[in-house]
Amino acid sequence: MSSDAGETVRRDRILSSKLYFDVPSSKVPVIYSSSYNISFLGIEKLHPFDSKKWGRVCQFLVAAGVIRKDQIIEPLEAKMNDLLVVHTESYLNSLKNSLNVAKIIEVPPVALFPHCIVKEKVERPFRNQVGGSILAAKVAKGRGWAINVGGGFHHCSAERGGGFCMYADITLCIHYAFVQLNISSVMIIDLDAHQGNGHEKDFSHDSRVYILDMFNPEIYPFDYEARRCINQKVEVVSGTRTSEYLKKLEEALEVASTSYDPELIVYNAGTDILDGDPLGLLKISADGIARRDEKVFRFARARRIPIAVT
Repeated sequence: MSSDAGETVRRDRILSSKLYFDVPSSKVPVIYSSSYNISFLGIEKLHPFDSKKWGRVCQFLVAAGVIRKDQIIEPLEAKMNDLLVVHTESYLNSLKNSLNVAKIIEVPPVALFPHCIVKEKVERPFRNQVGGSILAAKVAKGRGWAINVGGGFHHCSAERGGGFCMYADITLCIHYAFVQLNISSVMIIDLDAHQGNGHEKDFSHDSRVYILDMFNPEIYPFDYEARRCINQKVEVVSGTRTSEYLKKLEEALEVASTSYDPELIVYNAGTDILDGDPLGLLKISADGIARRDEKVFRFARARRIPIAVT
């Protein structure tokens, strides 16, 4: 298939998707579904990643009186046709093998279960989160900001998953925005402790996307090829503390402001930079993470750029 024909198919898939829908004004720009949470006979606890944290976040917000449960936007699940906007058919077919899924989410016992169970217990929660990431761009365009409580699967590219990332929700979000929101420039600000090698591979030759990635180079995924695709690389080594981290972020945002003028920001707000996180190995305080997020939001707001957060 020629590249033009491929783009036409992609556009048709996006325009026929049900993932973009009108959100009532009574809702707040926070996207979540109880189906985000992964519960699989307790074996999900074999991975240090908290697979029920999304529900805990919303329970906390509701209990604190920040939002009401009926104000939260519930997304739709991304279906096969939606995922094919970015993913190859061969990659999606490979997920029918439980061994491949087990490798991606790094929980070996999952390989022992039939695909019908893995699809329901593991893949479906991820697909619901993908729907949330895609919808976040639409909501952000209308409201100025939107937060998908889940998503941010930045290790997954069109053809390969890994690092607990099964679907390329950031790449999908941006391609939907190109077509549905009629925009042509997006900035990814990836502040997860790990390098976002998935979206970096996907947009390696796409000048419509500018990537600012601030990550610890001493931890997974060690993807040196993808690092060459980063427009603005900021490395923060193991043990980096709050003051140094925030100073580097301020400097990076200043450079970004003069380097690119996006119509949308997709912000991957990973919290594994927290002091004590067993994977990120950084030493950022909880207050430091809140200040980090505030700096990114102020950056977007000062320039009147919609911001979609995963």
